Amino acid sequence: MDELDIKILKILSQNSKRSNKEIGEMVHLTGQSVSQRILNLYSLGVIKKYTVNINHKNKQFIRLFMENNQFSGLEAKVHEFEEIDEFYKVSGHACYMIVAHFNQVNLNNFIESVAKWVRCSVDTVVSDKMIDNG
Repeated sequence: MDELDIKILKILSQNSKRSNKEIGEMVHLTGQSVSQRILNLYSLGVIKKYTVNINHKNKQFIRLFMENNQFSGLEAKVHEFEEIDEFYKVSGHACYMIVAHFNQVNLNNFIESVAKWVRCSVDTVVSDKMIDNG
């Protein structure tokens, strides 16, 4: 990955609806060259998927601390909840990190349903401070 790839990724992350021609004009390449670079980044796994970033009313960062070693049971239960946007097994104090968008009732249901495996620490977003460059 070179400097041009990084510029292309930044442009795509700000507005993925831009055409390859538009991106090419911004980085001084042809649209066809931009297309080839994007395909290459996808095949290398740098770009995982194309998606829409929904602005949910609620957002939580949930850390899960295992109480036992029944990882597969917990992981299966977590995958039952459609409000979970990201789910990672991590190193550090917690065993898992979740990014979710539960309303209060469903957050409570989630915590109760995983309580036999883990202790939870929940941080709820009160204000998004990211600058929108789109």
